[in-house]
Amino acid sequence: MATHTYELGLTWTGNRGSGTSGYRDYDRSVLARSVGMPDLPLSADRAFRGDAGRWNPEVLLLAALSECHLLSLLHVAVTHGVTVVDYTDAPVGTMEQSGIGGRFTRVLLRPVVTVTDTEHVELLPQLHAEAARACFIASSVNFPVDHDPRTVVAPPPAT
Repeated sequence: MATHTYELGLTWTGNRGSGTSGYRDYDRSVLARSVGMPDLPLSADRAFRGDAGRWNPEVLLLAALSECHLLSLLHVAVTHGVTVVDYTDAPVGTMEQSGIGGRFTRVLLRPVVTVTDTEHVELLPQLHAEAARACFIASSVNFPVDHDPRTVVAPPPAT
């Protein structure tokens, strides 16, 4: 079994001079840094007094789940000899808030996968199922990550 460790630096940059002296007295701005990567400006969701122009934890969770499935699907496609030429997703997550806490109750991934061979279309549901089992992030959350995939066949190359 292999073990992988991930690190980053997180700095709150939202002190307006009086710290957290009041709920409206501080900014939710945060800066995430990791060696060799661009800085990532973060904030709370706008609903929680955050900056809508910055990434928030809820959207980052969707991005992590979506990308993990994408990367897992591409790997599984290769192992099955399926050529994928395009992949898009528009995931949606549902979070229920209760007081100051809350939790995600569901994420729905809606991938559109373009393959080159018509015969591979019927294999895609199996590949999505394998990818779902292989995704580290989906295996780590305590809510359902459902899939509503669509498969498209790429037009033949122009001659």
